[in-house]
Amino acid sequence: MNDIPDDAEARRAIAPVICYPTETVPKPDLALYIAARAGAVSTGEVLVPPRDARCFRVPAGHFFRISSVEGPQVGDLNLWNANDLSERFYSGKTRALHGTHVSTGDRLWSSFPHMRPMATIIEDTLDWYGIDQFGGSVHDVIGTRCDPYTGVLLSGNSYHHCCHSNLTRSLSAFLDMPPEVAETHVHDVLNVFMCTGFTRDTGQYFMKASPVRPGDYLEFFAEIDLIGSLSACPGGDCSAEHSSDTAACHPLHVEIFAPAANDLAGWEQPAPSAYEGGHGIS
Repeated sequence: MNDIPDDAEARRAIAPVICYPTETVPKPDLALYIAARAGAVSTGEVLVPPRDARCFRVPAGHFFRISSVEGPQVGDLNLWNANDLSERFYSGKTRALHGTHVSTGDRLWSSFPHMRPMATIIEDTLDWYGIDQFGGSVHDVIGTRCDPYTGVLLSGNSYHHCCHSNLTRSLSAFLDMPPEVAETHVHDVLNVFMCTGFTRDTGQYFMKASPVRPGDYLEFFAEIDLIGSLSACPGGDCSAEHSSDTAACHPLHVEIFAPAANDLAGWEQPAPSAYEGGHGIS
C-alpha cells in the first residue's frame, strides 16, 4: 500500500472547478413554451403497460407529458430524431451540462455530431424533492437501464422484460425492423421518476423508493421531430430491485399536445452543432 503523503488533506481540500460552465449556453424561452402549452390540445396518448415499453411520435413544437396514473412507477426514456435515428439522446453530455438529475428548464441533448437540444423540460411536479440526505434525487441521467447482459453477469439468469429489452421490442415493432437492428439504436436513458444517487463511502450507484404518486408528471417541449420509447421498469418504484417479476408495477401514461396556431411565433428548431468537423486532420 502506498504511504499517505504529508499534504494529503491539502490536496483533498482543493476546490472543484465546474467542467462545463453553462453561462454561454443559449437558454430556452420557458415563458414562451409555457404560454403555448396553456392553449395546447391533446392529439394522442399511449399507455405503457407494466414491464413493457411503447413508442410514440412528437412533432417539433409540440409537447409531451409522462404521468404516473395508478401507483409509484419509474420509466426509462429513449429519444431519437424521427427523421434520422443516428441522432439520439446523449445522457452523458446532458449530465455534463445539467448535472446528475434534471428538472424544469433543463434540456435533453443529442449525440455527436448534432449536439443540440432534443427536448426541454417545462414542468416537473417532483421538483420539490431536491437532494435528500443520502444524496438522492429524481430523474437521473446517470443510470444506463436494466439489461439482460448485466443480469447474466451478476446472477446467471436471463430476464427478457428489463428496460433494455423492452425498449428493443418497442422500437422493433414501431418501425418494423429486426430486433437485432433495433437493439443497436437503444441507448442510455433518462430515468423518469427514479430516485438515485451515489453512495458517499463507495461511490456506487444506488436507487431508493421513488417519491412519485398518481397525478405526478414530467412534461417536455419537443425541439425537433421525435420518436420516443418509454419502458415501465420491472422494478416498479425501484425500492428493492429493478429486474423482477415480483415488484409491484404500474402503467405509465404518455400524452402529446399540439399548440394553437401562432402560439410559438418566433420559435425555430435548434440547428445542429456549428463545429465544422475537421478534427485537426489536414
